[in-house]
Amino acid sequence: MRIYLDNHSTTRLDPRVLEAMLPWLTDRYGNAGSATHEMGREARGAVDEAREAAAAAIGATPREIVFTSGATESNNIAILGHAARTPPARRHVVTVATEHNAVLDPVGHLERTGFAVTRLAVEPGTGRVPPAAVAAALRPDTFLVSVMLANNEIGVVQDMPAIAARVHAHGAVLHVDCAQALGRMPVAVDGLGADLASFSAHKFHGPKGAGLLYVRRRERVVRIDPLVHGGGQERGMRSGTLDVPAIVGLATAARLAVGALGTEPARLRALRDRLWRLLREGVAGATLNGPPLDDPAVRLVNNLNVRIPGVDGHSLLATLSADGLALSSGSACSSESPRPSHVLLALGLTEDEARASLRFGLSRFTTEAEIDAAAERIAAGVGRLRGGMTG
Repeated sequence: MRIYLDNHSTTRLDPRVLEAMLPWLTDRYGNAGSATHEMGREARGAVDEAREAAAAAIGATPREIVFTSGATESNNIAILGHAARTPPARRHVVTVATEHNAVLDPVGHLERTGFAVTRLAVEPGTGRVPPAAVAAALRPDTFLVSVMLANNEIGVVQDMPAIAARVHAHGAVLHVDCAQALGRMPVAVDGLGADLASFSAHKFHGPKGAGLLYVRRRERVVRIDPLVHGGGQERGMRSGTLDVPAIVGLATAARLAVGALGTEPARLRALRDRLWRLLREGVAGATLNGPPLDDPAVRLVNNLNVRIPGVDGHSLLATLSADGLALSSGSACSSESPRPSHVLLALGLTEDEARASLRFGLSRFTTEAEIDAAAERIAAGVGRLRGGMTG
């Protein structure tokens, strides 16, 4: 039996999402930009409905939704597009050392073009960013602060309302990478205080290649310049023919994710805690990375990150993969790199400790039987590796 516990990298497409997408992949294939005939108008209507559904899922208005190819593109539009509208007197960005590379890399690009950047350290062990540290980093020329709501490796949830209050008091804009959060916790852009927010459909059982950027158009109106020019789609902020099936799939997935919030987080948390108990019992020395598991306001309910001393992480992952268990040691976007996780290093782990760590991500399709089997396979794999190292 293959067991998939790498749901921070991507999730299985929900069959209900596929069902909603299929008509737009087959018979209803009109271009949403073609208003001169019924098939085009029909596609435009589907996009409009999806925009309303996506906005409702995050507490936004439809005109604040810009459809993209995913959170990486959304992050780039938010950071680089807003920077392009910034006057020369305000060219300072604040972000966090544990951000995803989809934020760190565009911020690095700004730095290479003359912007000043502050990368905040996190609390050792937990990965939390004290709101006071954000406030202390703000300068007269700060125009943008970018902080991830929920980390993709250690699941830490930041106190975004408190951070937002300090950012807005300073007159800066807050960008929030929400890629990991939707469906695992309530996500309301007003409650977070977000001015810009990024999402990826494939993180909550939608299709790959679909995402959205929230751009605030109420009260604190935010303006961005496009990165791609062409047909003027998405009110000129993201040109290109709209991917109607993907947009419909994203909206359906978002609606399902929000609709399950009454029961799914508690189920995921129980399974996650069961996995941790079984690993502690079966693997000597297993240690939790990141914040404690007892508060869903501090850690994602579907996340577990564990370091296992006495084994090489890559060898363990290869062993587990051969046993049919899909796991990772960190972000899927950096899994090809020989360097250890920058997130775990920021927590204070050594390179060896970071390399000996495993990341678990659970989803709505994860079962108790899979959790039990995964724990058993991990214990057996660790036992084989430790035996081989001492024999």
